[in-house]
Amino acid sequence: MPVKYDAIVVGSGPNGLAAAIVLQQQGHSVLLIEGKEQLGGGLRTGELTLPGFHHDICSAIHPMAIHSPFLSSLPLADFGLEYIHPAIAAAHPFDGGDAAFVTNSIGDTARALGRDGQVYLDLIGPVVEDWPFIIDNILAPLRFPRHPFKLAKFGLKALQSASAIAEKFSTKEGKGLWAGMAAHSIQPLTNASTAAIGLVLSAAAHIKGWPMAKGGSQSVANAMGGYFKHLGGTVQTGQWVRSVDELPEARAIVLDVTPVQLLQIAGYRFGSFYKSQLQRYRYGMGVFKVDWALRGPIPFTSEQCRQAATVHLGGTFEEIAFSESSASSGKSIDKPFVLLAQQSLFDVSRAPDGQHTAWGYCHVPNGSVADMTDIIESQVERFAPGFKKLILGRHTMSAQQMETYNPNYIGGDINGGIIDLRQLYTRPTLSLTPYRTSDKQIYICSSSTPPGGGVHGMCGYHAAQTILKDLF
Repeated sequence: MPVKYDAIVVGSGPNGLAAAIVLQQQGHSVLLIEGKEQLGGGLRTGELTLPGFHHDICSAIHPMAIHSPFLSSLPLADFGLEYIHPAIAAAHPFDGGDAAFVTNSIGDTARALGRDGQVYLDLIGPVVEDWPFIIDNILAPLRFPRHPFKLAKFGLKALQSASAIAEKFSTKEGKGLWAGMAAHSIQPLTNASTAAIGLVLSAAAHIKGWPMAKGGSQSVANAMGGYFKHLGGTVQTGQWVRSVDELPEARAIVLDVTPVQLLQIAGYRFGSFYKSQLQRYRYGMGVFKVDWALRGPIPFTSEQCRQAATVHLGGTFEEIAFSESSASSGKSIDKPFVLLAQQSLFDVSRAPDGQHTAWGYCHVPNGSVADMTDIIESQVERFAPGFKKLILGRHTMSAQQMETYNPNYIGGDINGGIIDLRQLYTRPTLSLTPYRTSDKQIYICSSSTPPGGGVHGMCGYHAAQTILKDLF
């Protein structure tokens, strides 16, 4: 049969979209297939609770999108994407009403930490300073860096556990703020390399902030999809691909899926050794998520929390570390670490006049069906008395329901697999070209490849570069 397309990309998350765009930019004919009726993967927005309340279904805040070397190179503003930049990137309240916080200014953030200010500057300052020289390697597969000494300086900190770094701080504010940043790693804070995400997210806040997309995360997907079609790409939605045999003839098949689906869709075409590696791939904790429609803004006791788009709820370092360790080991949690976003404070398009939306989740054992609604709402109420009285409606998704919504979220794992030291660069297999499979036609471009989870599109970008080198 004649080749109908140069490449077919299955899955329209940020990485699938990125791979499709890169290949189409080079003049190759690309078909992008999405199972749902709307593009986006983890970049979707919908009226989950009540009419007029627009909720980000998965990803909500996008610090890495504006730092992504690839996404920042695209003319997405021409296709409707506009970022909103809150002055306070993230706030971290404590019992008693005080809070630590991260602003665009590293100096202001450090001064607010009092005697831990210099510790914070010594920890994050060098990452901010070296950012232009290391970001390309941070968001890339393992390769020899152009600035090896600067990357090594970062690596000496990044490969440590968050718990080890926390010992440098002496105040509850410094330790707690660090815990909230590092807990984005979705693994026990005693694990090696959990410091990496805390360093990267903190530095990102001081360089370009933690923005959100005006109108919702769907705006990012819409802009990427619009640009792809502008380049001449073809989009087909509402088609779930169960096997690569269902696809039209193409020189390359690019799958924005994790190892479980990769085996289901194309496993029969792989060699036994490659299949055995995929079968050993490990997934991490799941999430339980709640979206709220509110009659007013969340009444946080802390003023800084009322001005932040993202709020980390969990109290002290010890409390957060216990929460993450418990969830990782399959235990129930009565005071979980909760990541909360309140986009409508900065984007009036998210809710009817005078009303608000909020979004929050906690980490739970992989595949959990437990209902964490009351527990999460009690954590919010702990730092914002009166919150529960503001609730007009809610929508919840357990870890298992997250996977039902998006098959890439195995057991509710939104990172496409745990990003611990063992799987930092061996995603999904130990290879210098992790985007290749054992079949020369089939490639993988999901967050199960380096550099892992997040809205940056770099997994798709690097996969597409590999394909261009191999086939075109």
